[in-house]
Amino acid sequence: MSLHTPNDDDGEMSEINVTPLVDVMLVLLVVFIVTAPLLTQVVRVKLPKTEQTEPAPDQHIAILAITAEGRPVLDERPIALEALEAELKSLQEKDPEISLQLQADRTAVFDAVAKVMASAQRSGIGKLSFVTEQQ
Repeated sequence: MSLHTPNDDDGEMSEINVTPLVDVMLVLLVVFIVTAPLLTQVVRVKLPKTEQTEPAPDQHIAILAITAEGRPVLDERPIALEALEAELKSLQEKDPEISLQLQADRTAVFDAVAKVMASAQRSGIGKLSFVTEQQ
């Protein structure tokens, strides 16, 4: 028989049992290894080929360019970004069938291009085309 003395510690253990932690981590690792390839789906899209086209002769075209610094230029005159939407609205009111051609400098920041496109959309212009160079 064993005798219990008041100094015996039958209470809590002071060591951490890491076996359940390792088991959980291995299960999570296997789950991530199995599901990772399923998360990266590739959508295959066949993009259309385009040819150079000429605008209709009776169609009014406004040319909106974006410089390398991100400043808009409407029909070869610089315009502030804040005034661009009002100017495009007035052009659209004069001719509801107006077409806007967007020319962005290759080094222009996309943020500037997105702001100009948003201004064109808010102004109500429905025809927007991008002008690029042939390679």
